[in-house]
Amino acid sequence: MRTEVAHPQVAVGEPFDGILLDLDGCVYAGARPIPGAAEVLRGLAAAGVPYGFLTNNASRTAAEAAAHISSFGVDARAEQVMSSGMVAAQALAASVPAGARVLVVGAPALAGEIEAAGLVPVASAAEAPAAVVQGFAADTDWHALAEACVAVRAGAEWWATNLDPTLPTERGPMPANGAFVRIVAETTGQRPRVAGKPSAAMMAAGARMIGAQRPLMVGDRLDTDIAGAHAAGFPSGLVLTGVDTEEAARTAPADRRPDFVLDDLTALVPEHRGRLRRLG
Repeated sequence: MRTEVAHPQVAVGEPFDGILLDLDGCVYAGARPIPGAAEVLRGLAAAGVPYGFLTNNASRTAAEAAAHISSFGVDARAEQVMSSGMVAAQALAASVPAGARVLVVGAPALAGEIEAAGLVPVASAAEAPAAVVQGFAADTDWHALAEACVAVRAGAEWWATNLDPTLPTERGPMPANGAFVRIVAETTGQRPRVAGKPSAAMMAAGARMIGAQRPLMVGDRLDTDIAGAHAAGFPSGLVLTGVDTEEAARTAPADRRPDFVLDDLTALVPEHRGRLRRLG
């Protein structure tokens, strides 16, 4: 089988020129690494294969995400991480005037991205924000959601970093940003613009980040990772260490159907080639 990645020992059986990886449910589940993931990442780095991480979790900065990955014994760098918060901040900077106030419902990392984009993060609808941006934070409460509802009803642009309903953890799936976004949607009757996966813009940004034209997108969710790959015209692989199953992949609509199924990330190395299965 032929490959155009930088090292012929990577078992990717197609002319991929890089690999984009989801994080939650793919590389780690909460604080714990997915078994085999660290070894694969070290192998990709040693082989010179361009790879990076695309995460819909906007609760960490790129540096914090890289530090978490590095704690597994992997030399990860902030420049290899693209979060939905980063993409949302850039989208907002292009949509509202420079210096505009943005109501942030989310973690300090998201507020930092908004500030870095030349906008002013605020926490109250009383400050007449031009936009609302909503991302995951474990301490999101009623008051923050109520402020978002007031601002959205007043006409503020509403952006969600992502709509993932659940987040894989070591204790099983837990509520994620999509669950909180739904509260605001049902309260206001509005729907947000979405910056993260399955946005083709986020996929394209990830490809630019690693210098690839046709990367393989590997993730555990059909509705974000795989649908985003389809939107961008990239090949995709569903890894079975997170949310979705092989059965779900086989019955998924065409725009959420992966090219490959991987039992885990070790399917990307030659000695476990049999774990990389083309979905017929």
